[in-house]
Amino acid sequence: MTASADIAHAVSLLRAGELVAFPTETVYGLGADARNAGAIARIYALKRRPSGHPLIVHLAAATALPAWARQVPVAADRLARRFWPGPLTLILPRAAGVADALTGGQDSVGLRVPAHPLAQALLVAFGDGIAAPSANRYGRVSPTSAAHVREEFGGETPFVLDGGECAVGLESTIVSFVGEPLLVRPGGISLPEIEAVIGPLRRAADGEGPRAPGTTRAHYAPATRLTIVAPEALEAAAGPRSAVLARRARPAGYAGALWLDGGEDPARYAHDLYANLRRLDHAAADAIVVEAVPADERWDAVRDRLRRAAAACGAEDSA
Repeated sequence: MTASADIAHAVSLLRAGELVAFPTETVYGLGADARNAGAIARIYALKRRPSGHPLIVHLAAATALPAWARQVPVAADRLARRFWPGPLTLILPRAAGVADALTGGQDSVGLRVPAHPLAQALLVAFGDGIAAPSANRYGRVSPTSAAHVREEFGGETPFVLDGGECAVGLESTIVSFVGEPLLVRPGGISLPEIEAVIGPLRRAADGEGPRAPGTTRAHYAPATRLTIVAPEALEAAAGPRSAVLARRARPAGYAGALWLDGGEDPARYAHDLYANLRRLDHAAADAIVVEAVPADERWDAVRDRLRRAAAACGAEDSA
């Protein structure tokens, strides 16, 4: 099919209550009509997602906000004007009629306007909100290509709009405006970029603020046990049955299962992270050993994902 035919087919599926996987600039989403309770239930069933874990609603433009949020604070409006379309989710008091199934029963809803051209074309053609968590089983590594989606769901894979690799590669930044403004999840837009628009913003402690996607202690996990070690301990920790994600080239004489160099550029490392974790997971290793990333704010989102992946594997960050 042509791109326009693919969009038309995807819209027809959504209107029939079916699921469609589609690309955003962050990761691939598993989409459903956000007004259709049965379709929303299909997302939870396919992902094996807990019912209390809310979904993000994707919109074509910020002009759709009043249909989903009963209140948009000035600071939230400033962020929307500055960063939408883009990798930013706003949690706002929900409007009347927004389904409990979308919000995990909370009086708030997560909203964003994605920047990917295929996502935009789909949203414009559909004409309403599309609920779309990442297109993977709950708690696992997010997909950044159509091939990842098909690998994840196998024979249960829904129709996939193939838009190539995602440009950002990590999920959106989430800022809550329910009560005190909070940075709930770091992502494709950094805290300094947010604060340049609205002033100082406090980071939420674990479990603080509204429940939001990707903020459980254990998440984003490969099947292989993952540990994080300090740079100076990496080679000692990388045994012959290990697969390694480092920020340096493979050393001479390394005889482990696989060594990947994620590099020193935080944006490139983030873009490649989930694809690299999938490669490492397929290396038939006994463990994945990750070199700790730097502590500065440019690495916040990567550090967050790795920490949760290690927790999901039963390991703590030892760096």
